[in-house]
Amino acid sequence: MRLILGTFAAVGVALAAPAAAQSVGMQIVDTAGAPVGTVTGIQGDNLQIKTDKHEALLPKASFTVNNGKLLFGMSQAQLDSKIEEATAASAKAIAAGATVKGSAGTEVGKIESVAGSNVVITLASGKKLQVPATGLRGNADGTVTIGYTAEQLEALVTGGGAQATKSEK
Repeated sequence: MRLILGTFAAVGVALAAPAAAQSVGMQIVDTAGAPVGTVTGIQGDNLQIKTDKHEALLPKASFTVNNGKLLFGMSQAQLDSKIEEATAASAKAIAAGATVKGSAGTEVGKIESVAGSNVVITLASGKKLQVPATGLRGNADGTVTIGYTAEQLEALVTGGGAQATKSEK
């Protein structure tokens, strides 16, 4: 599971490095010089990194270039622990009754049920949509985010898309 962990900007070394200096394959080390991970991708203002256990997106501002490597303010074990905490909190938020927000940040519905890896969302219109849990992100405030706007979700269920459940109203 990939996460965007924006809260690490304050924990990491908050010195802005030029984007050109941050590249795929760069090694990431902690302040003691021990390995933390490797850059596997660049997505806008975030670096996709791989530790020994996890992949995550972290803000570029959390790193600084030092001797051809990226310096980060946490050890690999600390970062892995934070990623595991964030993953657990995200999974916990994906539960029946949780408010679902769309990509624009507005409420689009509520989770009706969670069965295995499938989640049924009741939209504001009363229509239901089944999505894989991997398509949702749990938030620290207990809400859940889906990468669509309310209008896009309505179009999916109105158009009779494959993701609409049989119990549509």
